[in-house]
Amino acid sequence: MPAKDIYHSIVRRVLEKEGWTITDDPLHIKYGTIHLYIDLGAKNLIAAKKNGKKIAVEIKSFIQPSIINEFHTTIGQFINYRFALKEKQPERTLYLAVPEDAHQSFFMLPFVQGIIQDNRIKYFVYNIDQENILKWQN
Repeated sequence: MPAKDIYHSIVRRVLEKEGWTITDDPLHIKYGTIHLYIDLGAKNLIAAKKNGKKIAVEIKSFIQPSIINEFHTTIGQFINYRFALKEKQPERTLYLAVPEDAHQSFFMLPFVQGIIQDNRIKYFVYNIDQENILKWQN
């Protein structure tokens, strides 16, 4: 099983504070002989009464010495996970959890925004100190 991101516990608390119930930590997807581990699986109890909305969340800190290399790896993982979810758990929507500082300093760059838009990456921005979600980006 892969190591957890340094902000894993924070993102879990953030989602729980927002009313999400963590269903899997990590969310294990088996696709043939491939085993994938997405950081979190969650469902919103309030929405579940309406349509049972479920999400999967990949958590990244973006604090590595080369943020562009971490971004490359993250996008590749996201695309792989989204494909596996579409086939194995199509009721789940995949999101990338992005800390506020990385969003402001890196994710707003035109190159990064272009990659995110071109690859239809859904993400949310969270504040590490206040432990809340600042924005959902679909």
